[in-house]
Amino acid sequence: MHARLIVLLALLLAACGSQPQKPTQPSSKPTCDCPALPIPLPEEPKPAPEKPTAPKIPDYGLLKPASWDALSTLEQDNLMQAWPAWLQSCSTLKTRQPWQAACAAAQNMVNPDQASIRSYLQSYFDVYQTTNVDGTDEGLITGYYQPLLRGSRLPTAAYRFPLYSRPDDLITVELTSLFPELANKRVRGRVVGTKLIPYYDRGEIEAPQGPLKGRELFWVDDIVELFFLQIQGSGVIRLDNGEQVHVGYADQNGFPYQSIGKLLIQRGELTADKASMQGIKNWASNNPDKLRELLNSNPSYVFFRELPPGLPGPLGALGVPILAERAVAIDPRFVPLGAPVFLSTTYPNSNKPLNRLMMAQDTGGAIKGGVRADFFWGAGNDAGRQAGAMKQRGRV
Repeated sequence: MHARLIVLLALLLAACGSQPQKPTQPSSKPTCDCPALPIPLPEEPKPAPEKPTAPKIPDYGLLKPASWDALSTLEQDNLMQAWPAWLQSCSTLKTRQPWQAACAAAQNMVNPDQASIRSYLQSYFDVYQTTNVDGTDEGLITGYYQPLLRGSRLPTAAYRFPLYSRPDDLITVELTSLFPELANKRVRGRVVGTKLIPYYDRGEIEAPQGPLKGRELFWVDDIVELFFLQIQGSGVIRLDNGEQVHVGYADQNGFPYQSIGKLLIQRGELTADKASMQGIKNWASNNPDKLRELLNSNPSYVFFRELPPGLPGPLGALGVPILAERAVAIDPRFVPLGAPVFLSTTYPNSNKPLNRLMMAQDTGGAIKGGVRADFFWGAGNDAGRQAGAMKQRGRV
């Protein structure tokens, strides 16, 4: 992966810096006194046909105009429970011109009821259907949650596995300024001499003499729970004195996420129906000798920061606390971050309808595409069971 990335950058730079040269015209004057033999000139090699590239989809380019009739089940939801989540969105969106009127009106509403919220939505919003590249309108809906881990600020015999803060030598390069066609793309790495090279992967970071000694934020007692904390992006550390500390995403090492559940299926160690979060945890407890190698097969590594106390929920990508069962992570290329969205899916492992007004307040490395959402279930074990089991079809 690193080699391909470096080659890609090198090719891009070479392409930007070079200009095609005009072919040299052959001279009519012979260069020697050789007899004019009828020797055919070799044909110039034909250039390989260029592979067709998929056209770039513009921002929000997969949204299709729809009508309020498409939200016939909106009345089945308790819109008053969604209202605080919308006010959280407005705490940030109100400074942005396209949202100012809608947010000002929302903040002036006192104790709105079901009817007034619906009237407000119809007054300030149009309805759009999210679609996939192929035009279909159904996609994958998964779930996430806020794990609760036991931990310490200092290492002990019980607390042996570190959460690291963002390292000082981690460099992020935003490619948009160099290559506009790579909008929203970035490269992370570290500088060695005069070169930017890939950052350390998971195996290197978690080696016994790893490179991040001294950057430990907390120490926890379970490496598997720590792994899933990195997947979720935020969580709570409960200290021995009873204090609960919120930690949130600070950065990532630049490697793409690789699913260990998918790998266990490929190896024949789990069936697809058992490759849930709980199924992976059960496998880990039964295979401690294979665990480290499995975890290292996902080179992606997340760094954390300690969040202010008293937050009602973890901070999402919008920068506001997200509320349980009222926030979703989306792909911000196709759904505006912060917007109200109506999710139509089913509860985990069931056909029971789940139709709910949500707020698009978060993003995720695996949340890509037009019809794709990650449902935030809240904190703790019950939320974890729901999130780990959720892999439903749905519309947005």
